[in-house]
Amino acid sequence: MSELQVALETRDGLERALRVQVPAARIDAEVSTRLQKVGRTAKIKGFRPGKVPAKVIRQRYGDQVRQEVLQDVLQASYSEAVAREQLRPAGGPRIEPDTVQEGQDLTYTAVFEVFPEIELAAVDKLKLTRPTVTVGDADVDEMVQNLRRQRVTWQPVERAAKKDDQVRIDFAGEHKGEPLEGGKGEDVAVVIGEGRMLPDFEKNLTGLKSGEEKSFNLKFPKDYHEASLAGEKVVFTVKALEVAESVLPELDEEFVKSFGVESGAVEDLKADVRRNMDREADARVRAETKREVMEALLAANKIDVPKVMVEQEAASLQADTMRQMGIQDPAQAPELATFMETAERRARLGLLVGAVINDFKIEADRELVKAKVDEVCAPYDDPEQIAGMYYQNPNLLRSVESVVLEDQVVDCILEQAKVSERKVSFNDLVNG
Repeated sequence: MSELQVALETRDGLERALRVQVPAARIDAEVSTRLQKVGRTAKIKGFRPGKVPAKVIRQRYGDQVRQEVLQDVLQASYSEAVAREQLRPAGGPRIEPDTVQEGQDLTYTAVFEVFPEIELAAVDKLKLTRPTVTVGDADVDEMVQNLRRQRVTWQPVERAAKKDDQVRIDFAGEHKGEPLEGGKGEDVAVVIGEGRMLPDFEKNLTGLKSGEEKSFNLKFPKDYHEASLAGEKVVFTVKALEVAESVLPELDEEFVKSFGVESGAVEDLKADVRRNMDREADARVRAETKREVMEALLAANKIDVPKVMVEQEAASLQADTMRQMGIQDPAQAPELATFMETAERRARLGLLVGAVINDFKIEADRELVKAKVDEVCAPYDDPEQIAGMYYQNPNLLRSVESVVLEDQVVDCILEQAKVSERKVSFNDLVNG
């Protein structure tokens, strides 16, 4: 029997076209074999099972069997052709058939994209900056002060309102002589300078005393989220119902115990706060360092990305967004185009991370995987049961292994790259 004939064509970018010719003899032989099997069990009126003439079997089942054979041969020959040319398709092929006539060779063209051949830039040439932070006494004191602010109470005062005071107000807006839709509120608490309302609105509450009323003009920002009000002037009338100043709770035993510190000692609270801040700082440093590594990897390696990978990534991002927004109707889904830039970046980064894993022969560290599973399951009521689910579900376990592998890639690059350090404050690190 003559061999499969294959011709490879390189098209734009990563697109490839395989022209495949399958000998008619191969197809005919398979059709005959299958018809013989059908003939052994076929039940046709007037004939005993297994005694139906081959001609009758072919007349009755020939077309159906031939179509099945063509489908199977097409798939098998495509796999053979890809293996022969040592190609790595990034997605399924688009098949363009030429001839499928009985008695003739089957010829078709399979069009698909391949994964790029990646030759990584020298990792030891990468220049990275890693943040370093030390949690100081002043940082801890400020955090304790924030804990007090979270439990602030408000004491009414008779004086005029000033910054950081809370003013309870009734207000109503008027736009072009008509009541402003949605621009009315009753007994609304506003902390001057907190930024919950527009800055000019809060500014106009300064100086008000309880019981006083005031009208003022306010121009909405040109980039205001409500387009009908962007850049528009509105007249607001407000009445102050109460002016109150903040009162922080005492830093005493009762306050300390409310945070789970049984001793009630302020120093023990501060020690607990410091440990939490250290953990957060470590996590932020790790996340920022990982971002730096990935950015450096992207900048140093300009590679083509298969369009099919980008489209799949964009569809995944779209689906995630729909779940987060509670959208079930596909017609209401955000435009796929809005995700393409992020999808392209994620696909490129995935290919580069894979190349690092391959080049440096990195395998997921089992101990690190176990630690990550324990970390993920810790918040649940029965972490051991949830962990068991991870180990029994290959997909869940692969998702954890993927995260661990990324972390190992970061460590691998940090060991070889040129890394400098920059000191940052705790506040800049967590709020930057």
